Amino acid sequence: MGGDGYNRSLFTYETLVHAISGAAGSVVAMATFFPLDTVRSRLQMEEGREPKNTLAMIRELVMKEGPCTLYRGMVPVLQSLCASNFVYFYTFHGLKKFRARGNQTAGNDLLVASIAGVINVLTTTPLWVVNTRLKMKGVGQGERNNNEYSTLYDGLLHIWRYEGLANLWAGTLPSLMLVMNPAIQFMTYESIKRRITRSLNGAPPPAWMFFAIGAIAKTVATALTYPLQLVQTKLRQGHKYPNLPADAGTLRILLYILKKQGMAGMYKGMEAKLLQTVLTAALMFLAYEKISRFVLRILLHRPMLRQ
Repeated sequence: MGGDGYNRSLFTYETLVHAISGAAGSVVAMATFFPLDTVRSRLQMEEGREPKNTLAMIRELVMKEGPCTLYRGMVPVLQSLCASNFVYFYTFHGLKKFRARGNQTAGNDLLVASIAGVINVLTTTPLWVVNTRLKMKGVGQGERNNNEYSTLYDGLLHIWRYEGLANLWAGTLPSLMLVMNPAIQFMTYESIKRRITRSLNGAPPPAWMFFAIGAIAKTVATALTYPLQLVQTKLRQGHKYPNLPADAGTLRILLYILKKQGMAGMYKGMEAKLLQTVLTAALMFLAYEKISRFVLRILLHRPMLRQ
């Protein structure tokens, strides 16, 4: 196939449908389980306190700050998630078709998902920096950057003007290292789905199976990469450690946490993270598969197999 054919496979209605469906599915899932994401962020940022479980933290937040705090910053998170997953799904499925050479393999999925992850991180990190700040507004030691904006756009401008352009990409290194998280997730998801589809003689799996596959894939990815996610959250928040320079890197922070808090500190908040991300990813994949099949049936006039 020549170069034009490759371009046509990269930029198609089908790839666009996958991107829109992935973005919509992620928004539905995050909106459903958003309070768990708030709890996860709070647990990760706690220092010097007795660790709490998810339910205890929810009760504490509701009692001290009101139930609305569980949904603080939800709108900019959904906006960023929509943009981020559009980029990721479009790149992943576009590159997957571009590299298609007969049967897909787990290695091919891992490579394509990694490239899509790098592109996604470099283009959307500023959105997530602002989101972390908004979610933690008023928490901690009253950092000025937590209290002077309330929207995604204002936050981007504020950090750019008063903290410098580089701070919009705070936590980029651990984010790039964390590209392995969605890469492992998508590789696992696609591999399991291919095996199940083959066992069903090409018929798509039932809806509950998409949910289960998504949950398994996210559990594997999160368990392998959680310490890096912890550092990423702290860097985006602008958290400062005593006895560490302000520009301390990912590895140095990981070693500091390990020394001061032990292995438990490396996995602080993981219970909430697993609960939130596994449920969110599972629902996202379910919504994504349903939306994409429905839209492809309409736009591309493809018969949708009954599930």
